[in-house]
Amino acid sequence: MWHRDSDRFRLFTRRALMLGAGKGVLLTGLAARMYYLQVLESDRYQTLADENRISHRLLPPPRGLVTDRFGIPLAVNRQNYHIMIVREQTPDVRRTLEVLDQIIELGPDTIERVERDVARRRSFVPVTVRDNLTWDEVARVGVNAPDLPGLIIDAGRSRDYPEGPHLAHTLGYVAAVSEKELTGDPLLELPGFTIGKSGIEKVYDLALRGTAGTSQVEVNALGRVIRELEREEGDSGNTVVMTLDLELQRYANQRLSDKESASAVVMDIHSGEVLALSSHPTYDPNAFTNGISHKLWNSLVNNQYAPLSNKAVNGTYAPGSTFKMCVALAGLEAGIISPNQKFFCNGHLDLGNARFHCWKRGGHGWMNMHDSIKHSCDVYYYEISQKIGIDRIAAMAHKLGLGEDTGIDLPNERNGLIPTKDWKEIQLGKRWQGGETLIASIGQGYVLATPLQLCTMTARLASGKAVRPHLTRDKVTPDGVTSREVEEFPELQVNRAHLARVRDAMNGVTNELRGTGYRARIDIKGMEMAGKSGTSQVRRITMRERQTTGVLDNDVLPWKYRDHALFVAFAPVDNPRYACAVVVEHGGGGSSVAGPIVRDLLQKAQELQSARQGISAANQANSASLRRNPAQTNQGEG
Repeated sequence: MWHRDSDRFRLFTRRALMLGAGKGVLLTGLAARMYYLQVLESDRYQTLADENRISHRLLPPPRGLVTDRFGIPLAVNRQNYHIMIVREQTPDVRRTLEVLDQIIELGPDTIERVERDVARRRSFVPVTVRDNLTWDEVARVGVNAPDLPGLIIDAGRSRDYPEGPHLAHTLGYVAAVSEKELTGDPLLELPGFTIGKSGIEKVYDLALRGTAGTSQVEVNALGRVIRELEREEGDSGNTVVMTLDLELQRYANQRLSDKESASAVVMDIHSGEVLALSSHPTYDPNAFTNGISHKLWNSLVNNQYAPLSNKAVNGTYAPGSTFKMCVALAGLEAGIISPNQKFFCNGHLDLGNARFHCWKRGGHGWMNMHDSIKHSCDVYYYEISQKIGIDRIAAMAHKLGLGEDTGIDLPNERNGLIPTKDWKEIQLGKRWQGGETLIASIGQGYVLATPLQLCTMTARLASGKAVRPHLTRDKVTPDGVTSREVEEFPELQVNRAHLARVRDAMNGVTNELRGTGYRARIDIKGMEMAGKSGTSQVRRITMRERQTTGVLDNDVLPWKYRDHALFVAFAPVDNPRYACAVVVEHGGGGSSVAGPIVRDLLQKAQELQSARQGISAANQANSASLRRNPAQTNQGEG
């Protein structure tokens, strides 16, 4: 009996010992694991815990400013008040919105939109009710805050264009990022973030965006923000200084304002700086910043005068007689004609079975190159174009900046068109006809150019250099802004004596009696301009019309069938500084419609220059006087 109990005791003791040893091993492992997690890996798990507790959020940076050449702000950021609603703090969202609608106008569409957004989001996530509140609206909401539970007034920034429509086509506008514009940049995914959609805003968007800031906020398990722990503001975007002269730009817009559709460009022929670039009609870019309505958008898109189009750079027109300087220069350079060589104009030229008419029904008589430009004789150019050929004309046109983009820092620039024999063969599969050369010689047919190209052509004729236009005074890249070096444009590789002959003929257009632009001359000593008118035909004139009623005047035709009016010029004649081109769509005669606008713009540019030089000289004189007599600075002090 004793042996049996003893064996049982020894068995129990052995089992207990094994069980205890097993527990000891487990406890030792657990202790080791706890030591590993709490001591050796403590930093790692503390970081992970903080990442669950702390949320890092991007802060949109202030967008860079845009100014004119004198530092006047053209695109700025203004404080924008908006009102938001938090569902969990609002017993009855519908009731709160209805009360708010009585204080500031919301409308049923806004109320329905907010209710949809509230239903889709978590209860603690704010939903924007309305943007761009005026200070008066903010005050009214604040006074009625006790009756509006769950509403929050917040302040942000939105893009503002102080000049509104005056610079819409050059500045462009910003708007919300579309899905196809997402590139992986986290900035683009921020609610309410906007990017440049057109104009300078689009071309220099990366430089204007700036660098995002960061905010560290503490959140709970549901993602609700408890408090902000740290904030680091971002760096604002670069300031872009444009070449535009705001005062001249305003004046250009004013001069075009009574036309249905027109455009104008003024350029410094030495630097290539564009001083004014106007397209009419225009639109208010602020409408896009704030979110354009469907009604306003449709009215802009369906407008026959195309207010959204920047006609100065993407409107293409037959240049008409403004192209004749190019043809004359091509003939002189080829050695096929001389300046004094004459051709007789009897009002038309026959080629095969076709008759090509001059604009003057009875003809001009004997014409040399000077007189052909002065009187704008078509037959003269019919004659010489047959000797030169279309390919030589095209080569000179490209040399003067036609038929290719100018490199202007604006989007969607059109190249225009300068036809050649090969072009027609490739594009249309047809051989070039002799009559097409005659039509091209007077800037009609396939020939197309933009107002900016015509201004560039005029600047090259006036300077003898391959001037290229630009709209910013500094070089702007995504990495920053650097000073633009004064560019020395290359010579045109055209005989300067030939250029002088063409310029002298342009002077005859505006400053000699019976010149086609004489009535549009600048009659101020030292400010005279030299120019050329152009009338671009947009409809086919039949032989029957010529023989029965005669060519119908533009005044009796519907607007869309009237000729385009063009005029190009440079000034002052003796020491050229500015070039200008104006196109008035379906305006009629170039000398009578577009000519006076060019005259006024070139006169205004010179007057502004003279006035500013006077102010500068006066300031320098005052500074010199103060240096000579420093005591003057203390006059009037007690």
